[in-house]
Amino acid sequence: MDLPLITDQHVEILLSDLLEQYGYDFTGYSKASLKRRIARLYSLDKALSFAEFRYKILDDQVYFKRFVEQITVNVTEMFRDPSFFRTLREDVLPKLGTYPFIRIWLAGCSTGEEAYSISIILKELNLLHKSLIYATDLNPTVLEKAGQSMFAMSQMKQYSENYILSGGKNDFSSYYTASYSLAKFNDDLKQKIIFSTHNLVSDHSFNEFQLILCRNVLIYFDRDLQHKVLDLFDSSLEDLGYLALGSKETIEFSRITPKYKRLAGQKIWRKVG
Repeated sequence: MDLPLITDQHVEILLSDLLEQYGYDFTGYSKASLKRRIARLYSLDKALSFAEFRYKILDDQVYFKRFVEQITVNVTEMFRDPSFFRTLREDVLPKLGTYPFIRIWLAGCSTGEEAYSISIILKELNLLHKSLIYATDLNPTVLEKAGQSMFAMSQMKQYSENYILSGGKNDFSSYYTASYSLAKFNDDLKQKIIFSTHNLVSDHSFNEFQLILCRNVLIYFDRDLQHKVLDLFDSSLEDLGYLALGSKETIEFSRITPKYKRLAGQKIWRKVG
């Protein structure tokens, strides 16, 4: 027997439930994208009816965590887009190295690969000791995984290649210990990372940063929410600080555009006032 389809009305009901019961505001997310992912989970878990599916999300904490994990996008890798990380290594972080202390916000950090990548570069530039990386995500399950600093050994070949292309000169395997099918990254890389939940939609600024990275998150938001989040980043960024977005994202056409100057070849802007 075919399952009844998830309708637009079902999606609206679930988004309202999430906001009322858990304080998770997904109302500004792309509806088509959310509907696709909710429908996939509904089909995958073979709920008998929408009512049962809805009840399970509201009543079962373990299933609620699964639901949030499935409808948020958690695709990431270490040194993803190596040319971006090369620009961080050669142009951005050395300039910030003149500061007495460097505060970095990595918004939408997922399972933490990007946070450890930045930590490695800071260590190689001898800046890690005076840096702090705030790595935040809406999803507590992925943050839990990020805090374990363990990634699949099967990914290490790709990560090592990305690292070298990003300007890394060391033996990448010196940063982790192999344990069966997992690579456990060295504790000193995690010491300067704070993993914490933060909802870009509803939470406020919590510090003043010299560098904010939010890559491949805004593409899942509608235009109004994109503007709201960019305003949040602007109010959280010091003058002469840097804002980095994903390859398909931009600050063009937003209210904050006049204050920023883009670095050649990358989706990185400097706040010039």
